[in-house]
Amino acid sequence: MRVAGPLVELEYVGGTAMYDLVSLGETGIPGEVVAISGGVVTAQSYEYTGGLAPGDVARPQGTPLSASLGPGLLGGVFDGLLRPLSGSGDWLSPGTARGVAEERAWPFVPAVSEGDRVQEGGVVGRIRDGGPVPLRVLVPPGAGGVVERVASEGGYRQEAVVAVVNGTEVRIGTTWPVRRPRPVRTRGGEREALATGQRVIDLLFPVARGGTVAVPGGFGTGKTMLLQQIAKWCDADVIVYVGCGERGNEMADVIAELSALEDPRGGGRLADRTVTIANTSNMPMMAREASIYTGATVAEYFRDMDLDVVVIADSTSRWAEALREFASRTGALPAEEGYPAGLASAIAAFYERAGAVTTLGGGQGSVTLIGAVSPPGGDLTEPVTAHTERFVRCLWTLDRDLAYARHYPALSWAGSFSRDAAALAARHAAAGDPAWSVRRDRIASVLAEADRLADLVDLIGITALPDQERVSVLAGRLVREGVLRQSALSAHDAYCGPDKAAALAEAVLAVVDRCRELVASGLPAATVETVDFGPVLRAGEEVGPHDAEGVRARREAMLTRLGDLR
Repeated sequence: MRVAGPLVELEYVGGTAMYDLVSLGETGIPGEVVAISGGVVTAQSYEYTGGLAPGDVARPQGTPLSASLGPGLLGGVFDGLLRPLSGSGDWLSPGTARGVAEERAWPFVPAVSEGDRVQEGGVVGRIRDGGPVPLRVLVPPGAGGVVERVASEGGYRQEAVVAVVNGTEVRIGTTWPVRRPRPVRTRGGEREALATGQRVIDLLFPVARGGTVAVPGGFGTGKTMLLQQIAKWCDADVIVYVGCGERGNEMADVIAELSALEDPRGGGRLADRTVTIANTSNMPMMAREASIYTGATVAEYFRDMDLDVVVIADSTSRWAEALREFASRTGALPAEEGYPAGLASAIAAFYERAGAVTTLGGGQGSVTLIGAVSPPGGDLTEPVTAHTERFVRCLWTLDRDLAYARHYPALSWAGSFSRDAAALAARHAAAGDPAWSVRRDRIASVLAEADRLADLVDLIGITALPDQERVSVLAGRLVREGVLRQSALSAHDAYCGPDKAAALAEAVLAVVDRCRELVASGLPAATVETVDFGPVLRAGEEVGPHDAEGVRARREAMLTRLGDLR
């Protein structure tokens, strides 16, 4: 009836329902039903609609938009509908079939025998692939019972039936609607920190496994670089990187770096335990809208295998822009800045798919969602940023002034928060590090005091301050440069282990305490300020990622140098 960009209006003749797929035109362009009103069906197209015209045939598919899930996901690069991009040429033809490595035979090893009883989510076999991630074949949700048949050990394609449980066929791969969360037994439980290898995060604003994080920041503040660092170095089992509306050259850099980087968890390529969904800015707009749901579905698939998964969505602002554009074409009543009225609900629904869970099979898994937000002009009060902040557990705000001063990661300690910090402090204490919360509080206190004095220094100069306050300004500089600043290009400091991070924080705090003692004993602050603090400030880049002893040696040398001032 009407074609307007990705919006297609169809004559309703029955046989379709909300969120069902429809095949548009002779080329079979995939679309999804988003509204049914009277005799008109409104569909959003996931591909370019050029050439589609009123009078063309639309065929209902009778199924919702679903992702094809299987062992071939790991190491692959896909578009927003989970169609493989590797080896697909420069352009995807309209109607290209979805699928992941369906032609490959996967080495299946049965874990049950005929006559055994298994529950939904139980393991019927494993994929002996030799990769870094243990892959399992699970009983589908809603099934369970007696194993009637199980295949012998051997190679099988993804669509092959390898077991029959109470009349339900179990295949190597499976499909699942991307907009429907996969079921679990229970949610929540004991919180455990996700180690990112970035000191400012692990020391000040930690995130728990199964948590949610927003990373807002203007252009040039280092969002993509920070997210790439987390993808490279966090201790999750599987990384799902969703490039949602990103520039093509940035996605190419991400893919190249992941392929070249050695996996710190046991050699091999880091890409072998990464799923990359590349939906760049020149790809169809509504495929961008579907891409983050596709990423969440892939993450839940691996979570159900008792794995910890991190989803990195860069950026959710461009996903929200796709919602806005389509809403404007449908004539929906706009809300603030033209976004649809349901924007907050859509953002909440996405972040609700995170969580640490007990799976249907009784194991433990988690999905951690980290979403970048790109506010226009760096305006953190715009709707996407404001709504996202309401629903996340952690906020890592990137500061333009820090970025322009070449302080990376440019994470603002004044504008960020972690609602998981108290629970994770108890976890650190139980694991043998009761001083974690003390270090965090002291570092935050030093930074807050230095920020309070910064404007005063700009007005009257550092020499007009009392000596103890001059030491507070010095302390803020030492914490910023010696602990929080971290180079992504450094061989020693791109990743920082927890022992080294603790040692650096303790070293700087010990130096600050000694400086305060010297000034309290009558030594002029100007004399303390002339000391070369290089051994402490350069410790991060000069010692290895786990070399806490090397940091402590520099700490003692620095304290000895300060002691000679008496």
